[in-house]
Amino acid sequence: MSDYARGLLITLTGVLILSPDVLLIRLADIPEWTLMVWRGAGMAGVIGLWLILRLGRGAWAAFRSVGLAGIAIGVIYTLGNFCFLYSVNHTLAANTLFILATMPVFSALIARFVMGLQVASRTWATIGAVLCGIGLIAWGSAGGGQGDLLGDLAAVVTALSWAVIFTIAAKKKNLSMVPAMAIAGVVATLLALPLAPQLSVPAAALPYVTLIALVVTPGATALLSLGPRYLPAADVALIMLLEAVLGPLLVWLVLAEFPGSWTLAGGAVVLGALALNNLAGLRDYRRARVA
Repeated sequence: MSDYARGLLITLTGVLILSPDVLLIRLADIPEWTLMVWRGAGMAGVIGLWLILRLGRGAWAAFRSVGLAGIAIGVIYTLGNFCFLYSVNHTLAANTLFILATMPVFSALIARFVMGLQVASRTWATIGAVLCGIGLIAWGSAGGGQGDLLGDLAAVVTALSWAVIFTIAAKKKNLSMVPAMAIAGVVATLLALPLAPQLSVPAAALPYVTLIALVVTPGATALLSLGPRYLPAADVALIMLLEAVLGPLLVWLVLAEFPGSWTLAGGAVVLGALALNNLAGLRDYRRARVA
């Protein structure tokens, strides 16, 4: 199997595993801090066990290699994870996922204004279009729709937090995101533990929490961390857009949550702008490879 085919399979599998996440969170219907404890513990345990089985004694060195950057990722992940869970429980699923899809926009802004890197004019046009799309979604929430402005804002913070995490990983070239995310799970669990109103999970919610903690969160996180090692960033970003389509669709089909016209219009602008930008980036990458 070629590297490209391997990366495509890994990334697509990660997106498919991640797609029911919002639906499962809604079905579980437990406090955010409680769910964050179990999400973090599951991610740390499953990814940690996988690294031990794969690397043996070398797993300890992999964990040590992340250093302070791994701890920083853990703290930022905790903030983003809480905001994600809050957003899922307080606004439309489509609002949350369409806004989360804007993470590459925040990465570009960080690259320009924090790292001092040049940003292509095409990217600036994409940022403008995406902000218009978010504006349409927020307008729908403010205008008496089913959405909630605070929930929409929490999704923005989540997208920003993931952009910061990937920026740290890009700066630390020797940092493997897989053990870093296991450490992030530990940090999230420890920070959420004293804030959780309860740790017990109702019997009706147990199957959903088990899937979230042991399959969806660790599986999707590990696979999506590996994908960029084999695929161009534009390819990964394009495949990731699938989750913003499949996630709301599953919620719509199972919970009959219609996103509303403003959310659909804003989501179409966001996903369309990002897709066009990513396709252009992929075209440039392939031209550079040929040259």
